[in-house]
Amino acid sequence: QVQLVESGGGLVQAGGSLRLSCAVSGSIFSINTMGWYRQAPGKQRELVAGITSFSSTNYADSVKGRFTISRDTAKNTVYLQMNSLKPEDTAVYYCNVVTYYRSQNYWGQGTQVTVSS
Repeated sequence: QVQLVESGGGLVQAGGSLRLSCAVSGSIFSINTMGWYRQAPGKQRELVAGITSFSSTNYADSVKGRFTISRDTAKNTVYLQMNSLKPEDTAVYYCNVVTYYRSQNYWGQGTQVTVSS
């Protein structure tokens, strides 16, 4: 059984920073991509940032220059450093991994990020 355990969410004032972590455990074959998505109330889930096994990254336009995604392959952990947070960043943030084998998709339970103005 594969588990994705997220941590690091919380309440922060606008302009502040948070760091999210997602640790992957269980019977999982080689991980291809790791990423973070978010879903605000009444909105669809959207990709925030992704990173491949070759450390190639991509970001949503709305977070470029403010968020940084990284991964520790040995620990099967992905991080999201969020700086200069804005109220519009408020959402539930979900960790996602996709494996090389059959492109299996796994999701974390989500962690709330709330940015106050």
